[in-house]
Amino acid sequence: MSESFKAAHDYPDIPGKFDSDGYFFPVDVLSADEAADYRQVLESLEKKNEGSKLGNKSQLNYPHVIFTFANDVVRHPRILDAVASILGPDILVWGATFFIKEPHSESYVSWHQDLRYWGLDSEAEVSAWLALSPATETNGCMRFVPASHKGALLPHRDTNEETNFLTRGQEADIEIDENKTVLAQLAPGQMSLHHGKLLHASGCNHSGERRIGLAINYIAPHVRQVVAREDFAVLVRGRDRYGHFRHVPPPSGDMTREAMAWHSRILSAQNQAMYADANPD
Repeated sequence: MSESFKAAHDYPDIPGKFDSDGYFFPVDVLSADEAADYRQVLESLEKKNEGSKLGNKSQLNYPHVIFTFANDVVRHPRILDAVASILGPDILVWGATFFIKEPHSESYVSWHQDLRYWGLDSEAEVSAWLALSPATETNGCMRFVPASHKGALLPHRDTNEETNFLTRGQEADIEIDENKTVLAQLAPGQMSLHHGKLLHASGCNHSGERRIGLAINYIAPHVRQVVAREDFAVLVRGRDRYGHFRHVPPPSGDMTREAMAWHSRILSAQNQAMYADANPD
């Protein structure tokens, strides 16, 4: 059985729902014990490397490049099978970010569309958001506006709010009827999938527990970077017949010198796209 056929067979409901609504959840990926184990590894690495700047603002960007456990996660067969049902058998990881909201944190994510800022020339992408802790309305799970991926990208403005997780505090210049949004509540080990043009956001963490999620940005190899001078990706399934991205090797250990050099190059390159038209104010 081919990988693409297997993915469509295992996840027959994903492509249609994703096309019509721009999202799909929940998808069971890890057992509760597996999610707890990965969380323990992450928090051990956080403690060991406390004070290290590993991304924009309070984000932990590209963990799959510098941590072996995160490299394993982005290659997880159940994630890739679900993604393949949308993208097909050839899959690259363009980016990944841990979004961690501390207990009683004011951190939030404003309503936005990812593809407005990524510098990519195609919609052949999907973001997987994997929960390593419960993601609930109380602790700030994601919200989606169904079918908002249809049509053109919306204008956005920079808020530069410090408590906004996003690099520029970017916010779609549109009023959102919260009553028409969908809460993407997940148990540890479950994931959601969403389109890069889908309007999505998340609120503050009003609970006494951390909210931990890993967002993984998958793309098809024919996608191009058209804003930054260069760009990078990790081949996680199939083949890359195009060569539009420089391939990043898996880390040989946690935060090795080589891995940190790759991390720095990727962050610098992709920030060229992310901040290309940023408001200096």
